[in-house]
Amino acid sequence: MRRFRSPFEIQQFLNSLKYRTDGGAVSPLVVERRQRANCFDGAVYAAAALETLGFPPLIVDMEAKNDDDHVIAVYRSGGWGAVAKSNTTMLRSREPVYKSVRELVMSYFDGYFNVDGYRSLRSYSAPVNLRRFDSLSWRTTENRLEQIQTCLHHVRHYPVINRQMERALARTESDLVQACFMNSNRKGLYRPR
Repeated sequence: MRRFRSPFEIQQFLNSLKYRTDGGAVSPLVVERRQRANCFDGAVYAAAALETLGFPPLIVDMEAKNDDDHVIAVYRSGGWGAVAKSNTTMLRSREPVYKSVRELVMSYFDGYFNVDGYRSLRSYSAPVNLRRFDSLSWRTTENRLEQIQTCLHHVRHYPVINRQMERALARTESDLVQACFMNSNRKGLYRPR
């Protein structure tokens, strides 16, 4: 990780990894060894890598309806930015130009949809500092990081839209859906019932 000089380089590394289709999170050490990551692994990896650049290791959970949740590593450098692994082209990094975590999360809204074009982002968590899990050796453990996953499910989440807004949502245009899932690992995509 010490080879990274910027969040952009961390994002390039995450983009080079194959997408891991099973759930849960593994440590950055396991990601390096296997050269695979899902969004949870990618966020934990990015948080550790951002820590080597002097940022606190923060992650944010974004909850979805009729879709997979998404986890991002966030950092503040003038404004809030993010680094993320995704199986889609629309849910990756964001430049640090956002005034708040909410504003950063809202930048994902229009690109957060399932394969049917259903806009699915519904809430986001407060940032979770992974240093609170140092006793688990989260950077290097061979074990799954289930305690972090449990924490993300229980930490406070903030809604991004209300019921009236949800009822008024339009489906995403088919060209945008096609572009979003270009080069995706089809086995790892959420399939609405």
